[in-house]
Amino acid sequence: MTTALIVDDDARFAALVEGVLAEAGYGCRTAASGEVALRAARSEQPRIVLLDVHLPVMSGYDVCRRLRERYGLSVGIIFISGCRAESYDQIAGLELGGDDYLSKPFDPGELVARFRSLARRLPAAGPAAAAREQPEHALTARELEVLALAAEGLPQKQVAQKLSISRKTVGTHMSHIFEKLAVHSQGQAVAAAHELNLLGPGFSQRGRAARPSSRAAAVATAALLGLPAADVVEVLGKVQ
Repeated sequence: MTTALIVDDDARFAALVEGVLAEAGYGCRTAASGEVALRAARSEQPRIVLLDVHLPVMSGYDVCRRLRERYGLSVGIIFISGCRAESYDQIAGLELGGDDYLSKPFDPGELVARFRSLARRLPAAGPAAAAREQPEHALTARELEVLALAAEGLPQKQVAQKLSISRKTVGTHMSHIFEKLAVHSQGQAVAAAHELNLLGPGFSQRGRAARPSSRAAAVATAALLGLPAADVVEVLGKVQ
């Protein structure tokens, strides 16, 4: 079954498209942001991505670039937009890596027809494509150590002390982690690490098995609520 990833921050529109494509025989997943879309693509490569140009934080063009860097031409990308509907907008989308461009609103029959046409043009998924499904940027051992301590709610100063490195080096590692996980904050990085099982039971730091803590739960909670992790850790510490 051809798998489709629908990336749009309009939940009603995404649900409508998912229903149309499901009836046409496509297996669908949805993502409301570019960051979520990239994580979904890392867990399972989609065959075709229906990608809104305007997304919060990371634009559809940025998502397209990341997908092309990782999967090349083995994934089909159809841009969609409700406000950029002029011919030069469509040309720009195609020049930036898109295979097709649709303007909202569009006819469901046309959407299915374009999906089928693109699916026929895509190269068959072979060993090369399978190799690209491996993590695009694996975290280094040191980055995993930094991330594990961050997951416990430790500020960068304490992380630096525990690992005997400078705060500047910790900051550099965190910047690399943000880029590799396609996130923009420590809370989002911790949430992504748990989602991707990067800090599973088998992970250890300097021979010490990593253990779940209330701090880790606080950081994950902060990511979900969009709050500073340090504030949530401090509040939970006072009530314990």
